[in-house]
Amino acid sequence: MADANRALDDDGFYDDEDPFMDASDVERLMLGEATREELEAQQAGTDTGHRFGASELADDTGFEGAEDPFLDAEAVVEEAAAVEEDLTNPLFAELQSELADGLMPAEPMYGEIDDEISAQPVPRITIGAFCERPETGALMTTVGEDRRLAKAHLKIDMGGLPAAIERYHDETTPNLLIIETGMRGRGLFEQLEHLAGVCDPETKVVIIGATNDITLYRELIKRGVSEYLVPPMTPLNVIRTVSELFLDPDQPFAGKTIAFIGAKGGVGSSTIAHNCAWALTESLAQDAVLMDMDLSWGTAGLDFNQDPAQTLGDALSEPDRLDDALLDRLLVRCTDRLSLFSAPATLDRDWDFSPTDYEMVLEKVRRQAPFITLDLPHVWTPWLKQTLLAADEVVVTVTPDLASLRNAKNLFDLVAGSRPNDEPPKVVVNMAGMPKRPEIPLKDFADALGTPPVLVMPFEPQLFGKAANNGQMINEVDPKSKAADGFGHLASLVTGRTPAAPRRKSFISKMFGG
Repeated sequence: MADANRALDDDGFYDDEDPFMDASDVERLMLGEATREELEAQQAGTDTGHRFGASELADDTGFEGAEDPFLDAEAVVEEAAAVEEDLTNPLFAELQSELADGLMPAEPMYGEIDDEISAQPVPRITIGAFCERPETGALMTTVGEDRRLAKAHLKIDMGGLPAAIERYHDETTPNLLIIETGMRGRGLFEQLEHLAGVCDPETKVVIIGATNDITLYRELIKRGVSEYLVPPMTPLNVIRTVSELFLDPDQPFAGKTIAFIGAKGGVGSSTIAHNCAWALTESLAQDAVLMDMDLSWGTAGLDFNQDPAQTLGDALSEPDRLDDALLDRLLVRCTDRLSLFSAPATLDRDWDFSPTDYEMVLEKVRRQAPFITLDLPHVWTPWLKQTLLAADEVVVTVTPDLASLRNAKNLFDLVAGSRPNDEPPKVVVNMAGMPKRPEIPLKDFADALGTPPVLVMPFEPQLFGKAANNGQMINEVDPKSKAADGFGHLASLVTGRTPAAPRRKSFISKMFGG
């Protein structure tokens, strides 16, 4: 954390000559009792404070010393006990329930915020959170249950900054500390100096404060604090902060995964997935990889008129060997923007791979393009459940019948319960209006699932049959059809992108047929 020891000047740039101010000087600066220039002249050459990430600076006046002029161990224990809250008490459980039900974000402390979350999942790190308010403890619990922190280990304690100092006096600090404190001025900086004295050099520290103060922010950053957050916050605010602190520089991004699954077999989920992938690359001009994950029966190769020699089965057989060079050879280029990871589509062997194998391959594929569309088979296995719940977007294809309604409701309940911070799955009703077939009204689907379908595809056997037999997409067969417009609409929804407005032809170009 050496970079965090530099201070920001008035223009927002780091100034390596800026001296390290002690707590009393920071308080004088914040109260307007002295100017920065006066304090810098006074402090020149006296930079002796502790910084996070530099615990080797601790001296005999640190936490253990009997002569500590700031705070001794007994005082820390007494202060922590005064604010200690049991995570299992009824108040905390009630707050957590409200937060999970979406009620807490309406409160002023944690208001709704339009926020974009980094696509990169948080790696396998340890996180210690020390909260002062039960509301913040409930918020952090929701953060820990998010899919993006599935690999991380989060431990939540009450007691704020004093409790953290006491805890890590004799214990190794985690990779990340998230500490809530309502303190300002000298008391805050004195306790932060104690915390810095017991922190490991690699530990990152995020402070949740109560005041949006630029002077306070500057001094915290100069002392090695990685980030300073103030309310209002949502779980995604905290998740984004954690993710950005631990992004791997060798993996600058991870593509957004869009999982397509049918509520039952034969509803046309693969057709929806393939045409949506084509639409988001051709209509929205986005790069994408389509993964056909139905190893035995996959049809992506047929739909795109491709017959690759190597497939997803080869990658899953030896996931440890899959690097970018090998992946480039396995992917088949369907268009300039769309690549296909085809399924073997053969029955000559049993495709029995572990969830870890699928996870490893998918993580490497996500480095290839901004969007990864997953054509999932209608089976229920540990790897499929893991893949479905880890996806950024879920699209469930149904037909207007009772079995689809029941199965879709089960999928909705599972996905919503496991992904409280994500949008619910999107529903596509396929083959609607089939002659002589009784159908469940769309309103019943919307009432049962709690959301209306985002797309209703009419029953058009001639159009879809011709596209399938020719190895083409609907837009290639009839770009002016309602189905083609529907796939373009669905692609916009799952990507958050909108197609560029068509260029208007000039009078001269019209005259010459341009």
